[in-house]
Amino acid sequence: MLSPVVAGLMRLPEWGLSTSGLVGWIEEALALGITSFDHADIYGGYSVEAAFGAALDHAPGLRRRLQIVTKCGIKLVSPRRPGHGIKSYDSSRGHVLASVNESLRALRTDHIDLLLLHRPDWLMDPAELADTFSGLQAAGKVLAFGVSNHRPDQLAMLHRHFPLAAHQVEFSPLQMQALNDGTLAQCLDLGLQAMAWSPLGGGRLFRSDDEQSRRVRGVLEALARQHGQAPATLACAWLMRHPARPRPVTGSGRLQALQQAVAAMSLQLPAEDWYRIWQASTGHEVA
Repeated sequence: MLSPVVAGLMRLPEWGLSTSGLVGWIEEALALGITSFDHADIYGGYSVEAAFGAALDHAPGLRRRLQIVTKCGIKLVSPRRPGHGIKSYDSSRGHVLASVNESLRALRTDHIDLLLLHRPDWLMDPAELADTFSGLQAAGKVLAFGVSNHRPDQLAMLHRHFPLAAHQVEFSPLQMQALNDGTLAQCLDLGLQAMAWSPLGGGRLFRSDDEQSRRVRGVLEALARQHGQAPATLACAWLMRHPARPRPVTGSGRLQALQQAVAAMSLQLPAEDWYRIWQASTGHEVA
């Protein structure tokens, strides 16, 4: 359902694009084979979906060529949501339905391809949420559902009530919890599409001077020279080497960043190179 690389829109307000400029950026992504675009209702203080929707309205033919991923479940205090008293999580039927309807309105579309529950809600009633998902699916408003940032046990509980399609988690050569806590193994076992946000560590991989970043950067740069690719391409190839085939969710508006992520699709890292990066991240060899 998703393209091997997913374009993330979280930082869209920082890119300074006009509506026509955003249309051009979407076209450039599509030309690279990136057809999936990742949103959340809260991005840009509840503004990013509407900006993307304006671009789709400006170029009506775009919508049928792409997939929209969005998320709900986090309530931020915002002038755009005056009813939110504190930051909280909400997976109730009323909130999910209202969020989906607002996302559809903002995105100027009649359906969402993949809806993710953004964070675990400690008050989630899995039976109620499953029934809400079923209703949205039956109405054609959402085609598939998943979660983001959930523990394996939290996902498993919801999955028993409703078949999920995807799990989006933080995963990079600097953040390997998804390897260690069973998240990626669960995606592989259940046939869920894994998605990796911050695949370059939020930029820390190439900008930070901490010891872990320096170690990993050194190995990536050496392997990049060996393979004739950019270090960012090696980082994405490292993610995609896992059998769960995580989709890196990019975070940049630069065309070069999209190109470097896409280049990872044709780079199959040897297992020893994968473990060299793992070792650089942990600071020790495997046990």
